[in-house]
Amino acid sequence: MSKKKKSNRSVYLMVLLIVIAGLAVYFLQRSGNEPEISTQSEAIDIPFRKQGELFFTSRQNGDTLAMIDIEVADNDQLRARGLMYRRSLPENAGMLFIQSMEEMQSFWMKNTYIPLDILFVNRDKEIVTIHANTTPLKEWNYASTKPAIYVVEVNAGFTNRHGIRTGDRIEFIIPE
Repeated sequence: MSKKKKSNRSVYLMVLLIVIAGLAVYFLQRSGNEPEISTQSEAIDIPFRKQGELFFTSRQNGDTLAMIDIEVADNDQLRARGLMYRRSLPENAGMLFIQSMEEMQSFWMKNTYIPLDILFVNRDKEIVTIHANTTPLKEWNYASTKPAIYVVEVNAGFTNRHGIRTGDRIEFIIPE
């Protein structure tokens, strides 16, 4: 190969390496400057939307212990969001989660600003587990001690104020 061809080839390789290095720098800088997908990090004012009523009844005599207005979380998107990001919940209100199957359930308080009582309920509508006064914004799990298909969240202290205990029952009405 002639000296001129070797020289031309070296120049082409050098130009190619500079172009590749330039593209690499460009894409690295660009990926670092792209806006991050924003996530909600503060409580917002999501209004409570009544979709039904739920009654807590005594296991001993069937008397009504309390009644609340409920929002219903009955699909994956609503169940995933739950009461996260809310600033408040009316005193006699809560959320009823209707799970797809009865099994051990677990909830956490990440992005939940309201202290809650979390009640796990089996298919016979018997309360099987109560986690009272949960701590807001914590990532640890509050789990059922037995399989549950329903979960009810109410303001912290609600179960104590109304004498609601494990073994009591729920009934709910969700108009079509």
